[in-house]
Amino acid sequence: MRVTLDSLPAEPGRENEDFAAAAPRAAVLLDGAGVAKAETGCTHGVAWFSATLGGLLLSTITAHPARSLAACLADAIGAVRSLHEDACDLVHRASPTSTVVAVRAGADALEYLVLGDSSLLLADKGTGATVVTDRRLDDVGRRLRGPVDTLPTGSLEHAAALAEYREALTGLRNKPGGFWIAGPDPRAAEHALTGTVELGSLSSVTLLSDGATRLVDRFELTTWQGTVAVLDSSGPSELIRRVREAEAGDPDGRRWPRGKAHDDATALHWALTQPL
Repeated sequence: MRVTLDSLPAEPGRENEDFAAAAPRAAVLLDGAGVAKAETGCTHGVAWFSATLGGLLLSTITAHPARSLAACLADAIGAVRSLHEDACDLVHRASPTSTVVAVRAGADALEYLVLGDSSLLLADKGTGATVVTDRRLDDVGRRLRGPVDTLPTGSLEHAAALAEYREALTGLRNKPGGFWIAGPDPRAAEHALTGTVELGSLSSVTLLSDGATRLVDRFELTTWQGTVAVLDSSGPSELIRRVREAEAGDPDGRRWPRGKAHDDATALHWALTQPL
């Protein structure tokens, strides 16, 4: 397998809450969500949560190839919980959470799991590309965003509206009618999108945080096929550079309303150009 990976924090010097890693025939990407440590009840913070969960998940899915990805995710969530439940308040409504994308290649098929609004981009050996994204958070967000998308990004008014929006989202996290994301409760894994794809039909597999998909799903400056072309020719670093370039051209969110002018952006591109 040939894997290329790049990840940038939202701003230089800020902690990156994304995590991505690969092992032979498997890969994971997580995008952590939360607020300052003092406001979550967790002394470790969001970046610790996403990195710890990601590392344990990758270990679990490679060590137990017969166990489903959802079961492996539940195991990993439980393991992370055991690491800090004695020191942290895991019933706090703002306890750290994370999206999850995981893939594992078997003899003939690629298994996948997607939970939260990160994306899995599957390129076939023709010219097509299919994206798997959990849209439940987007669906909830559209009902709640209100003035977030009408106020200049970075303004005091926008910050207040964004805080109110995030508080409303927290109330719908991991609840029927809301959205599902990895947090303290292993049962969230039961609600992940899962499936399999014939491995021989694919030319590449890419795991993307929502900060790296903005060129397509937020800015509409390219297509998924165009994204694959950039990844194949120039790799994840070029994709993220183009995202940052677009963001810099619209710092106030006037053209493209969004919660944050910049977001952590991560892309892991797995080219299936050699026999597995």
